[in-house]
Amino acid sequence: MSTLKIKKGDTVKVIAGKDKDKEGKVVSIDRKNGRVLVEGINKITKHEKPSAANQNGGIVQKEAPIDISNVMYVHKGKPTRIGFKIENGKKVRFAKSTGDIVD
Repeated sequence: MSTLKIKKGDTVKVIAGKDKDKEGKVVSIDRKNGRVLVEGINKITKHEKPSAANQNGGIVQKEAPIDISNVMYVHKGKPTRIGFKIENGKKVRFAKSTGDIVD
């Protein structure tokens, strides 16, 4: 699989789906399935049984993963595409809209 352009901790904007135009921070990435978990985005309702961690159980709201193609990196408040280039012998990400190095 090719290198993913979104990393854990990046701020992203949702560009498709029910949460379109919302922004959040990437919590985790599933590289195998190409999905990302974004803080506060794609909330679902789960019915949970009582357990040691959750004494009461009941109905809980939690985030579900969304496809990585439905999010876009946010650089200086605006969504932008990400590219790769070699800088001083290292491969780095850069924002295509401004040309600034991201990491």
